[in-house]
Amino acid sequence: MRNNLIAWFVLLVLCSTVGHSQDCLIHAGKLIDVVNLQVREACSIRVIGNKIHGVYDGYQTAGKNEKVIDLKAYTVMPGLMDMHVHLSLEMNKSFYMERMRTNPADAALRATVYARKTLEAGFTTVRDLGEAYRGVPIALRKAIESGLVPGPRIFAAGKSIATTGGHADPTNGLNFEWMGNPGPLQGVINGSDEAWQAVRQRYKEGADLIKLTVTGGVLSLAKSGKNPQFTESEIEAVVKAAKDYEFTVAVHAHGAEGMKRAVRAGVDSVEHGTFMDEETMALMREKGTYFVPTMMVGDWCVQKAKIDGYFPKEVHAKVLEIAPQIRKTFATAYKYGIKVAYGTDAGVFPHGLNGQEFILMTDAGMPPIEAIQSATLTAAQLLKADDRLGSLEAGKLADIVAVKGNPLEDMAKMSSVDFVMKDGHIYVNR
Repeated sequence: MRNNLIAWFVLLVLCSTVGHSQDCLIHAGKLIDVVNLQVREACSIRVIGNKIHGVYDGYQTAGKNEKVIDLKAYTVMPGLMDMHVHLSLEMNKSFYMERMRTNPADAALRATVYARKTLEAGFTTVRDLGEAYRGVPIALRKAIESGLVPGPRIFAAGKSIATTGGHADPTNGLNFEWMGNPGPLQGVINGSDEAWQAVRQRYKEGADLIKLTVTGGVLSLAKSGKNPQFTESEIEAVVKAAKDYEFTVAVHAHGAEGMKRAVRAGVDSVEHGTFMDEETMALMREKGTYFVPTMMVGDWCVQKAKIDGYFPKEVHAKVLEIAPQIRKTFATAYKYGIKVAYGTDAGVFPHGLNGQEFILMTDAGMPPIEAIQSATLTAAQLLKADDRLGSLEAGKLADIVAVKGNPLEDMAKMSSVDFVMKDGHIYVNR
């Protein structure tokens, strides 16, 4: 009993080390203005409590109780935002069998580590789009909000909503005895009535948004990676229910037909979008639908597919068909003028590497400053939280990151963040 108490005390002490705050004045050598898409030289940011009090030209003099943070050799920007992560998992060669032996408590403890890595990589806000273990992302969000553990601000979807046998049906690949017939409680629906029930269940569980898997997926144990898996009436029912509960709706989609059904129904974002065609792009531009491309996950899967036995046979075939296409789709969609919000699918690859997506985006033709805007202001707009997040402006929350030198000349610098402030608390200061 005594040893157990000591262990819990040590855990609480470690978890309570969640950064420190003090009113401060940041001297920024360069400051990225994501609203006007420009770089300002020699600026000061005054932080009082958890908010930005003001942004000024020149290096201002600190007040009596203000700490000066010298970032004159750095480029300062808003806290980064990843619109597609999975903090309750991290993929590995044993993942499919490991899920059978892992309890939610195990996943929750690991998730605290993944959350810290994400924050220390400069990502102060994330959307968690689908739990691998029941209740973990929402519980993690609460722990972070309470100051128990360090991590990014989380907008959690809870359990993704699928159709029977579709991507995110948690019983895919199991034997008949274990397969059963999951329903709305488990995030599996068939028909419009069950769509309403599933949305209401996510509301009851404390979700912040809804995630739908409207086409097949690459990593699920099912044959197709791109077939449509919801009827249009089912998607419309989900969207109507979501609006009643003030939820946004994100949809996993690889195939074009499933995407078109979702966009016509009024979803807020399309994730992956691999086989997006011109008709889909036109619909998205007309409707103002956001595109979250997640190119990193495609590259990662292609690399892992070279390792014999890393993926199950049916998954391996889908990786080779789908993953290499994502970069081409992003390049075309960006030129078409679709709104792009930054997202990576971290959790399929190791957490903390989120910043590498910037390199892929700029390699595919997006200007560096627009790539940073996609991970700040545009992401905040997708979350409908741009009144408090996404830019360095007076009145907004003090989410601030900095990198050495000029990342607009070398986007690899975005993978090595030197200063992280979230909500006025400093978590990284190298």
